[in-house]
Amino acid sequence: MSIGFYFDMSRCTGCRACQVACKDKNRLEVGTIYRNAHTFSVGSFPEVKCYSYSASCNHCESPACMAACPTGAIDKREDGAVILDREVCKGDGACVEACPYGVPKLWEDGKAGKCDSCYLIREAGGTPACVAACPNRALDFGEVEELKKKYGDALVSDIAVLPTSDKTKPNVYINAKEAATETGFTEVDW
Repeated sequence: MSIGFYFDMSRCTGCRACQVACKDKNRLEVGTIYRNAHTFSVGSFPEVKCYSYSASCNHCESPACMAACPTGAIDKREDGAVILDREVCKGDGACVEACPYGVPKLWEDGKAGKCDSCYLIREAGGTPACVAACPNRALDFGEVEELKKKYGDALVSDIAVLPTSDKTKPNVYINAKEAATETGFTEVDW
């Protein structure tokens, strides 16, 4: 079994409610975030197109962070969630360097942390904080096969702002806007 995130670009406005909910749930320090919402533009006037993307851990089938961790602090749960145990972490940063998506973060205490798919909330019957917080329901979470059935076959895991999915096989499924496949994007800084 594998779990993952679904993201619908046609619904996301880049409001960052998902980012704030994740930061709050995880009680993260100033400057540390596990879910990043960004807005990008492509083209030039008068043909400019924009889209937003909310990124977090993709709970990859072949997690580079887990393979690089020398202490075994990162493990893959039976449901497919990639979890980092901060008690075991020694803070050498190998996971931070290895993840092509830039997901694990080093805290001020020198240890790493990352999205854990809110597994404790899920075990209690809830949904991840980011999913619950999205006012436009642009995010969903669940078993990969169920997400594919629910949202269709047109989903992608590769968009221009992400590294290729070939190496880690991320479990993120995107209903992408056409603009998200175009290179030459610029991040919009609000």
